[in-house]
Amino acid sequence: MYCGSSSGSNGLYTAAAREVGKVLAKEGLELVFGGGQVGLMGILADAAMEAGGRVTGVIPSFLNLKEIAHGDVTEMITVETMHERKRLIHEMTDGAMALPGGFGTLEELFEMLTWGQLGLHSKPVGILNVNGYFDPMLESLDRAVADGFLKTENREMLLVHDHIGTLLELMRNYRAPALPKWIR
Repeated sequence: MYCGSSSGSNGLYTAAAREVGKVLAKEGLELVFGGGQVGLMGILADAAMEAGGRVTGVIPSFLNLKEIAHGDVTEMITVETMHERKRLIHEMTDGAMALPGGFGTLEELFEMLTWGQLGLHSKPVGILNVNGYFDPMLESLDRAVADGFLKTENREMLLVHDHIGTLLELMRNYRAPALPKWIR
């Protein structure tokens, strides 16, 4: 799960993080996240734990100073680098989901999409589009398709919804596109 280390300026974001945490726990889905106790990350982890879910954080040691590792999760794994964090989260998960966030959230989201496009994984990647937060980004991706920089089948790899139950269903039913001949 990728989301902000800040809470954002709209209470809808914190409410959505709480709801996602509760739903993941209710569905028996383990939350694997960046390990911070701050912002949407902390709210999400707290909600999942309060609902009886399993929560694993993965945090680089240097971020303990900024994000402060969440002390009340099922398991906390400390790694040395951001690359190790991203690799481990990728290995531990069956899919990736993003809530609103900043550069880190977007970077991790796009890395998972890129890896999927290159055939390095066939996992679903989704965003919970709370309050239309991702609308401008989605418009940019549609422009990339229209201008010939992104193939339609690759754009369709990004699953989008504003309701967590529907997004989870889309992710459960995801089938990766066939790889282009130049990758096979």
